[in-house]
Amino acid sequence: MISKNRLTPSGWAIIVLGISALALGGCGRKGPLDLPPTANVAPGAAPSDTESERAAQPSVFNPTYGSEAAPAAPRGNKRPFILDPLLGN
Repeated sequence: MISKNRLTPSGWAIIVLGISALALGGCGRKGPLDLPPTANVAPGAAPSDTESERAAQPSVFNPTYGSEAAPAAPRGNKRPFILDPLLGN
């Protein structure tokens, strides 16, 4: 008994769509979630001197370096986007 286990074009489409969904699911900004504007920020523990000194030094392994700095370019004019009516903007 010989069985044919070849994928049909719809099977390949499902595989391609699944892989692309997984790949695009990893896109985005790296970092913690943003708090809502009305959320109260809980005061954290004060960092020690060595931690604050380490945070002030530029490094490949320090993703927070320069995060308190002002943006390099000013905000431009808002450009219309095709999905703006759906988003309510």
